[in-house]
Order: sequence, then C-alpha cells, then structure tokens
Amino acid sequence: MRVLITGATGLIGQEIVKHCRQKNIDVNYLTTHKSKIDPSEKEKGFYWNPKQQEIDKNCFKDVDAIIHLAGATISKRWIPAYKKEILASRKETTQLLVNTLKGETHTIKHVISASAIGVYPDSLINYYDETYKTVSDSFLGAVVKVWEHEVDAFSKLNIKISKVRIGLVLSNKGGALTEIAKPIKFGVGAAFGTGKQWQSWIHISDLAQLFLYVLKHQLEGVYNAVAPNPVTNQELTKAIANTLDKPLFLPNIPKFFMKLVLGDMHILLFESQRVSSKKVEDKGFYFEYHHLQPALEDLLG
Repeated sequence: MRVLITGATGLIGQEIVKHCRQKNIDVNYLTTHKSKIDPSEKEKGFYWNPKQQEIDKNCFKDVDAIIHLAGATISKRWIPAYKKEILASRKETTQLLVNTLKGETHTIKHVISASAIGVYPDSLINYYDETYKTVSDSFLGAVVKVWEHEVDAFSKLNIKISKVRIGLVLSNKGGALTEIAKPIKFGVGAAFGTGKQWQSWIHISDLAQLFLYVLKHQLEGVYNAVAPNPVTNQELTKAIANTLDKPLFLPNIPKFFMKLVLGDMHILLFESQRVSSKKVEDKGFYFEYHHLQPALEDLLG
C-alpha cells in the first residue's frame, strides 16, 4: 500500500510516517520546501505550493489513500492576519488536491483528513460524540467547519472520506504538553481559570495508530481522536506535576491574564470539550494509553 501524506513534516505527520515504516506502508509526501526532498530517503518527497495552486502530479502515482494533515499551526499568536492564514492554509491545500485529481486518472480510494474537536461548543456538562451537530461559535469552530466542508468535495470524485477530529495531542517532541510542562518543571506551574474545563487528550502514538486503523479498515465518516478518559485542566496539571515530581502551590492563572499574554489564542486553554471515543472503539480500535498517568509516564518519565 502507498499513502500520500500532506503535512508529513509536522508533529503528527512525523509520527504517522514512523508508524508507516513499521507497518511497511510506502509513503509519498508533499512539502513546500524543495530543500527538504531527499532522494535517498525511503519516503518519496514532492513539491507543492498551495498558495500558487502548484503541485507535482507525480505525487499521486500508485497512491491508494491520502492522509491530509496540512494546515498552518494553531499554536501561534492569532493576530488577524494569522487567523486568515490558518483558514486559507486549510482551504487552499484541500482545493489544490481536489482540483488536481479532477483532471487526472488516479488510484486513490480514500482520503483521511485531520480535523479538530474545537468544532464542539465550550461546555462543562456536555459529553460530545460525532453525531452532535451544533458548531462552536469560536474561531476554531469556524476553522473546522470550513476545513470539513472543503474535504467533502472529494466525495464528488468517488473517494471515501474520513475526518479525524483530534483532541489535545500529548507528545514530548513539541505541542501542548511541552508548553504546559515548562513552568511546572521550574516550580511555577498552575491550572488555568477554574481548572474545571475538560481536556480531551490523546497520546501521539495512539493518534498515529488511529489514522492507520481508519486507513486499514476503510472506516468512513467522522471519528473523534481522543483517549477514552478525558480529564479536567486541574487534573492534567496535577498529573504532570506528579510525573515530574514537582510541587504545585500557586493559585490558578486567571483568564484575563492569559488573554493578555496569548490574545485570542487563550481559548485553547479555557475552552471545555468532553469528547467521546466510543465510536472508534466500537469499530475495534484499542487505545494503548487510555488513562492519563501511563501516557505522561511514557512521555515525561
């Protein structure tokens, strides 16, 4: 089997490529940097420039499925210009793939696109599954709505579609966990706001396995990529401190302060989404890290 991965050099993409190697799945990847293409690599790199709607069509040769992860990171300050980039990057990359395949004979049967649990409204009491229809009125809700709508265009090409709504990704190579752990390591960690907001998390290894499980079993539709046991922000902060053997004695960090520091992006820390993983588990997927403590021990221990 051969897959084409967009966003292969990102945190999640690198982990999926690693798991593809272990499972002997051949990988083509798209990159906006010609210098990153190494002909000696096992994986084959191809150049694209979504802003200019340019792509090397050879990337589709003998490909069975596309894993579509490309999009500007949301972990950067959301000034108005960057918000536009977050939206445009998801739109342009998806449209470029769809428009190029329209005119080509190809072997692609399945597209598995990243998405995000930011689509679900902020709530301390709801327990969201994939059937929930109301979209969050936050910026992230708007991003996911546009993103998933663009991905739907693949269905006109008789390609199966899966959307993987990703929660808080725990990794020791970057992303949220390293940022949350930094102040705790220096003894100045604290929960955010009330600390009662739900964090639906997933270990990065389980996330990569989930993408490849959806691929292997050709699961169509929307799947939440979150571990079965979400925790509150307070519990997450305490568990990280315990794993690092550090004290937590500071009062919780107020919302207004984080808004000053991070601007609009502060909602990533304060939005509450308790999200169910039952649908993918019912399809036979097993989470190696279904509880937080073993996940943290693996990543921070």
